[in-house]
Amino acid sequence: DLSRSDAWPDPAHEIEVRQTHISVIFLGKKTVFKIKKPVDFGFLDFTTLEKRRHFCEEEVRLNRRLSPDAYLGVVPVTRGKTGLRFGGEGEPVEWAVHMKRLDEQRFLSTLLEKNGVSPSDMVRVAGRIAAFHAEAPTSPEITRIGGKEAILFNTKENFEQIEPHVGKTLDRETFQIIRDYTETFIRANDHLLTEREARGWIRDGHGDLHAQHICLDGKIRIFDCIEFNERFRFGDILNDAAFLVMDLDRLGYPDLSGAFQSAYLEMTQQKDQKALM
Repeated sequence: DLSRSDAWPDPAHEIEVRQTHISVIFLGKKTVFKIKKPVDFGFLDFTTLEKRRHFCEEEVRLNRRLSPDAYLGVVPVTRGKTGLRFGGEGEPVEWAVHMKRLDEQRFLSTLLEKNGVSPSDMVRVAGRIAAFHAEAPTSPEITRIGGKEAILFNTKENFEQIEPHVGKTLDRETFQIIRDYTETFIRANDHLLTEREARGWIRDGHGDLHAQHICLDGKIRIFDCIEFNERFRFGDILNDAAFLVMDLDRLGYPDLSGAFQSAYLEMTQQKDQKALM
């Protein structure tokens, strides 16, 4: 119903609808509306209208930190004589995030496929993320939720959730190697992780930095951060930045990964902490 042209505040044509596991996204020529599905996956809970409105508002608030002009606000979905519509009068039956449509041809993921990314581009991205992390808030509560104990909890939870699928998605030997390496790394660097907590490096970050969430269209816009679970967003800034390093390595661009990592560590004056990234 919401893909009708007259369901939009400004008439739109050729509306595209995309599905994710947690959202339905309506893409017009210039703007986008995103509705959260009424699902509960444990790590997120969108099962009530009030919760969906809250997390729509959080999505806008948090993403304006790195894409201030792309997130336009939260609008109600109402039911009128001709059907559902974005905006309008009447009791809201749903809520939607309203966004400016970004040029997907300028997404970092798309540019990588076209060999359109240079090391200097990644230095620019590093500068944007380093500046964001320098300004990101920290507090005893953020450190409690996202500090060393959270790393232990998150990794333990990951392996517990993966274990039933060993033999289907990966073999037992690979699983054991990954788990042993992770646990050994955390034990060996316990003093560094404790020190970083004390120095205030556990901050309210992005939580999902990867190539598909970065747009190089003159400005550097980084979007779609984690709004639904503070445990996934609060953490060491090196962990936040390392997500992009990992993604670039996964996609097969170690030179660009290295350029980003080196620039980021230098800009944040943390070259001595490379082992933690």
